[in-house]
Amino acid sequence: MNCSRLIQFPVVVIVAAAISWTAPVRAEELPEWVEFNRDIRPIFAQHCVACHGGVKQAGGLSFVFEKLALAEGESGLPAIAPGDVEHSFLLERVSSEDEDYRMPPAEHGPALSQHQVALLLRWIEQGAKWQRPWSFVPPQKIWPTTVSNNEWCRDALDHYILARLDVEGLKPSPEAERAEWLRRASFALVGLPPTPEEIAAFENDMSDDAYERVVDRQLASPHFGERWASVWLDLARYCDTMGYEKDPHRDIWPYRDWLIRAFNADMPYDEFTIKQLAGDLLPEATIDDRIATAFHRNTQTNTEGGTDDEEFRTVAVIDRVNTTWQVWQATTFGCTQCHSHPYDPIEHHEYYEFLALFNATRDEDLDEEWPRVTVPTSEADWPRAAALDERIGELQREIHEAAMTVAGDEAEWHDLPIDQAKSTGSTQLRIVPATDEPFTEVVAEGTITSGSMYTLEAPLPDGLSRLTAFKIEVLPTDLVAAVRTPELGFVVSRLKAFLHVPGQKPRELMFRVAFCDEPTPALDPNDSFDDNTEGWGDYTKQNFPRFAVFLFDEPLEIAPGGRLHLELKHNRIATGNFGLVIRRGRFSVSGSDEWTALLSSESYASARRELEEAIAEREEIAGTSIPVIEKQSPVEARRTFVFTRGNWLDKGEEVLPGLPAELPPLPDGTAVNRLTMANWMASRENPLTARVMVNRVWGQLFGVGIVETAEDFGTSGALPSHPELLDFLAVRFMDEHRWSVKKLLREIVLSATFRQSSRATPALIERDPRNRLLARGPRQRLRAEMVRDQALMLSGKFSPTLFGPPVMPPQPDGIWRSVYSSAKWETPENEDRYRRALYTYWKRTSPYPSLMAFDAPSRDTCTARRIATNTPLQALVTLNDPAYVELAREFAERIMAARAEPREQIAWAYETAADREPRPAVVDELVRLSDAALAAFDAEPESAKKLADTREKFALTIVANAILNLDEVLTQ
Repeated sequence: MNCSRLIQFPVVVIVAAAISWTAPVRAEELPEWVEFNRDIRPIFAQHCVACHGGVKQAGGLSFVFEKLALAEGESGLPAIAPGDVEHSFLLERVSSEDEDYRMPPAEHGPALSQHQVALLLRWIEQGAKWQRPWSFVPPQKIWPTTVSNNEWCRDALDHYILARLDVEGLKPSPEAERAEWLRRASFALVGLPPTPEEIAAFENDMSDDAYERVVDRQLASPHFGERWASVWLDLARYCDTMGYEKDPHRDIWPYRDWLIRAFNADMPYDEFTIKQLAGDLLPEATIDDRIATAFHRNTQTNTEGGTDDEEFRTVAVIDRVNTTWQVWQATTFGCTQCHSHPYDPIEHHEYYEFLALFNATRDEDLDEEWPRVTVPTSEADWPRAAALDERIGELQREIHEAAMTVAGDEAEWHDLPIDQAKSTGSTQLRIVPATDEPFTEVVAEGTITSGSMYTLEAPLPDGLSRLTAFKIEVLPTDLVAAVRTPELGFVVSRLKAFLHVPGQKPRELMFRVAFCDEPTPALDPNDSFDDNTEGWGDYTKQNFPRFAVFLFDEPLEIAPGGRLHLELKHNRIATGNFGLVIRRGRFSVSGSDEWTALLSSESYASARRELEEAIAEREEIAGTSIPVIEKQSPVEARRTFVFTRGNWLDKGEEVLPGLPAELPPLPDGTAVNRLTMANWMASRENPLTARVMVNRVWGQLFGVGIVETAEDFGTSGALPSHPELLDFLAVRFMDEHRWSVKKLLREIVLSATFRQSSRATPALIERDPRNRLLARGPRQRLRAEMVRDQALMLSGKFSPTLFGPPVMPPQPDGIWRSVYSSAKWETPENEDRYRRALYTYWKRTSPYPSLMAFDAPSRDTCTARRIATNTPLQALVTLNDPAYVELAREFAERIMAARAEPREQIAWAYETAADREPRPAVVDELVRLSDAALAAFDAEPESAKKLADTREKFALTIVANAILNLDEVLTQ
């Protein structure tokens, strides 16, 4: 069929039904070439995928996945036959006038328009060419056509903006006044207002590179890293507490400081990405690299009693997967946890293939938040600490390997045939003799009592003349089920052994050292020799059989009739008072001389001595211990299964680590692990990473990204307002800028687009109310942190100190209530009271209220975009919050020192805060406010002195407080 001139129906009969319309769709109303992403995918997304998508595939048909869309459905008929309109069943169904036959059904939505059906028809006629989603297609530089005014363009990016304005019949706005641009640029780059001295110097600098030198100075400022770290903290869901109901304290602030240093050093964004996702796996990983992985230890930890550690470990892993995709790919990957993606070509099983990468990390949902690294207080100690950590790990592996060589000789282990077993409390022990199995088992049954102590007795094996080692093997009660969903673990917190020989007094056998099946366990098996809550175990969950070997202090000769008496304490419990006891144990002994040879060897003694010295030296280095990411050891390695409908308790097929097929693959032969995934995320071939970061930066500078839905570049998200510009910047970011965020920012801030005045005519505001076409400069409200930081600067109390633990600035009384602890909000009296908002203590269940009022998120989860609001609560904060009242009083003192005459004082205060001269009417209004304040002081001086001790200071505090609340002061 040829529809190139005029498409009119009824003319053509497709299969069995006629397509008829009351009015024709003319050929010129259709694009010459129909593109799937531009023209067809939106139709499918709006009208079809609810029933034929990733969640539901009615009739075996999906319009999300090409292979399913072009295949025969359950009816045996092809919905889409490329190039064959007459045999494309889809056209018959969408064009039918019979509401019972038409697709979509009337109860699911309106029929397709004539134009939409015509697009489908032409698309099929042209071969039904499929496309990946626009964001999955690698970005390319497409230069804009000739623009109307080349002289206006200062940079290549300006051509893209002007080309769009030309199409829209609009012109750019005039250049902003210098003070306006400087204020805008200063907040954009360092998050702080320019000082009056900086404004004066810039306005008097008429050199050709005046703008460039201002930007370069700000990019070199140590406060640059603070401003951009605050953006990343939302993405990292950074908090100083663990979350959930108890929400106890967590030391993780060195990660925040790592971000500041990384941005200040202009760490290339690809390196920045790799370190946070897999810094621990880098060759010769440094302390810095390990701190970076705390990005994914900002997940919440549930310390509430009665919760399941495996459930909330799983929740944390899922959060890491979803956060990774939202931060670096702006993809709603989390939609595939329960089913294939409703709109984008990502399949259900691919979610779990990716999850397998994070399921192999060593952390659990534990109060202790292992594994951890101690970050030295002095950065000068970092290299020495890293070297010690590396050496300690090497020595532990060396000693472990030597021990496992001996332990692995199964012929040297002899079953200890337990014949008596009892426990304290309600725990019942059952003995399973070694009949079908090589070892006797002791099984705990009934109601397990926390803190149970086992007493076991057994005759020593026949034919064994001496003892050198004792071994405990602990198995899950259900080996097959535990692989999928782990059981409660165990901790042997105290082990004692006694030798009973007929006619002799029982003799306690002393142990020298213990080894377990992993080289660097979180719980040291040697702690089983002390009566505490430490000791060897699998805490708090167990997937696989585990074992430990305990070596006697010296070889023991066995007398005839000797029996071994064992006492095993289990003092440790899991959250919720769950007893961590051995539920299925096997016990054996060895008389191998190899153990004696190991302990007496110079290599072992030297390694053990050096290990103890290295540990002692490392502990002497003062520092802060923070949770980090580490790879599991092979003995701990979990297997990953698809969660049926997203239910972690209903596990389906096993999957191996993998990446979505719709995106570029790893190079051939590359193993899929967390490090190769991180390199893949940061690769030149990944079509999303650079686009997403460029869009994030653009959104920070202009108030909204080129893609407004910064968190979603998928089919359900917004399309780019300037797609060619987005791709140009992304390619330039990767290639010319070598992933430099500072170079990207420099280019944008110096562009003609950014330098436009933000003033707009009523006509322009009506035409483009949200400035998506960028025919004027950006004008946006300050971020929450900037509102506080600006007030600090104006007060003269701003502390420029960088780094360190979080601080507790003033906040309203009664806000902070820490359940389950005596923690209190303690406001310092020194300069920490005036630190930047970035350093404010962030408690998930009680975030700093003034920041929350200005749209800061709670950071329970990743936040890719803050949605700006304008509510009366914000005015209540800046007018009444004790922090702002205090800062207004300090600002008043500056005002008094700067000028003598009241009207001049008020004019100076306004200009200092707003970076512009006030109109006379504004000064008049503020003078009236001052006069009213003076009258109020005179009327009730004692009450007024609670705010300020003199009339003048009281009045200027009221004025300063009002200025801090003005729209022009809260806007950049």
